[in-house]
Amino acid sequence: MLGLLSLVASVSFSQTVSLETNNLEALNTKLSIETLSGQRVVRVVKDPSVKNFDQPTFVRIRGTEFSNGTIRVKVLSRLLKDAPEMARGFIGIAFRITSDNSMFESFYLRPTNGRVDDSVRRSHALQYFSFPDFDFDRLRRETPGKYESHADIGLNEWIDMRIEVQGSQAKLFINDSTEPALVVNDLKHGEHLSGKIGLWVDVGTEGFFKDLIVSQK
Repeated sequence: MLGLLSLVASVSFSQTVSLETNNLEALNTKLSIETLSGQRVVRVVKDPSVKNFDQPTFVRIRGTEFSNGTIRVKVLSRLLKDAPEMARGFIGIAFRITSDNSMFESFYLRPTNGRVDDSVRRSHALQYFSFPDFDFDRLRRETPGKYESHADIGLNEWIDMRIEVQGSQAKLFINDSTEPALVVNDLKHGEHLSGKIGLWVDVGTEGFFKDLIVSQK
């Protein structure tokens, strides 16, 4: 599986992750390796027994102890046939995941919101949340608009996500843009948390991931 998931940690450390080496660990999700348009990709679906939103529903990547740096990945989401009406194709990245999965930060996408004829929904296309205390609902109620933004994205298309993290700040860039689409200056777990990286999905999503590159500072 060379080339599917690549890690570049620093000048002194470089590792290519192969799926055959059991580097992926599903947590509250179902994981499989699929072929999509001739490419082998990681497919992730949330465990339906997990009813709450913004939970640790991801595939952890072993060997990715991440604190500061850049995470880049291509994601594609589809709606499952039994997806509920409120499903939005939720897909993204969890980072700084602690060893017991009790804390992490995350950026995710709502691709169905990117091009709808509704300005409010458009403004909810991108989301930051922090597990366990700051889910999207609390952040939206307490600080409307601060942790969400718009991007021109849609279902069933590859979307390039780039997350730049330094201390308590994180920036999300979409599709090679030179300007961040969403900036968070106060990551809720502060500047010192570190941990694994995860391929994250939520309810109703059939999520695909490829070309993950991580650079650490």
